[in-house]
Amino acid sequence: MADDKSKRDFRDRVRVSADADYEVEYCAQKIRLTPQQVRELINKHGNDRATLDFEAKAIRRG
Repeated sequence: MADDKSKRDFRDRVRVSADADYEVEYCAQKIRLTPQQVRELINKHGNDRATLDFEAKAIRRG
């Protein structure tokens, strides 16, 4: 199911859709991980952007 780009509000910005490749790729670039790593984080921790940022920092620290 495609996003309706004419309907925008704050709720769409706080989550990353694992089904939308462009969202996963944007998130991957932003947090400096691969798209596959982002999908794994979404599966493990959910799709909240703040949580993904936090977990990505933990991964990058090693």
